[in-house]
Amino acid sequence: MYAITGATGQLGRLVIEALLNTIPADRIVAAVRNPAKASDLAELGVIVREANYNRPDTLALAFTGIDKLLLISSTEVSGRLPRHRAVIEAGQRAGISLIAYTSMLHADTSPATLAVEHRQTEEVIAASGLPATILRNGWYTENHLLALPAALEHGAFVGAAKDGRFSSAARRDYAEAAAVVLTTDNQAGKTYELAADQAFTLADVATEVSRQSGKAIAYKDLAQAAYQDVLMGAGLPDDLSALLADADAAAARGALFDDGGALSRLIGRPTTSMQSLVAAALRG
Repeated sequence: MYAITGATGQLGRLVIEALLNTIPADRIVAAVRNPAKASDLAELGVIVREANYNRPDTLALAFTGIDKLLLISSTEVSGRLPRHRAVIEAGQRAGISLIAYTSMLHADTSPATLAVEHRQTEEVIAASGLPATILRNGWYTENHLLALPAALEHGAFVGAAKDGRFSSAARRDYAEAAAVVLTTDNQAGKTYELAADQAFTLADVATEVSRQSGKAIAYKDLAQAAYQDVLMGAGLPDDLSALLADADAAAARGALFDDGGALSRLIGRPTTSMQSLVAAALRG
């Protein structure tokens, strides 16, 4: 059986959708903090179990009978390591045969502050002795487009990445890759740097939005501190604003670029283009 943590999140739902193409629903466990939010998954025949990182007893029950476990990194921007450790330890006790973890692109060497807890989680997994696969996901292209309404209103995207190239891919691409790893033999010990086939700068995103929308959209590059202030002014929490501005600064130094092609090889098709995701975002 397969268990997916964070199964009601955007990535988790897509992983389950991909698994359902080849795996019977009653062999998939959606491990979620709030089972009430997974009623749609239950209607598909997926087994829904409570899995609260802060309550180890729920993890023990959630992972009963599980063979392969996908640990989707917590959405908390800090303090994730204890939650991840609880899942890993529960997986050990359950005797799972493989744990896959959604890490961050080049987590072992990335200068981005966001990479720290991913790197630490990888270390905990290695120390656990569990057979493991590390899925180092690049940025989601959809995240770049969260600022689309503001860019259309004000005529500019803002950031602090300079001309840094992002090998960002669609969330669905990463979900399909995770499903492939879970359903393919001999994955233990592998680390995948998962990134799009074609990289782009934030200026490229602005140019593409201009082309498709017919509106003049620029990219305005800011100092890291100034970009952090913009994010806080938009209502983001201070700690998240700091991490995102730091990530842009790291991207300016190449931290979110990769041209290895592992993602498209795993999913057996080209990765989804930034241009197509811009088109979808503009359609709403």
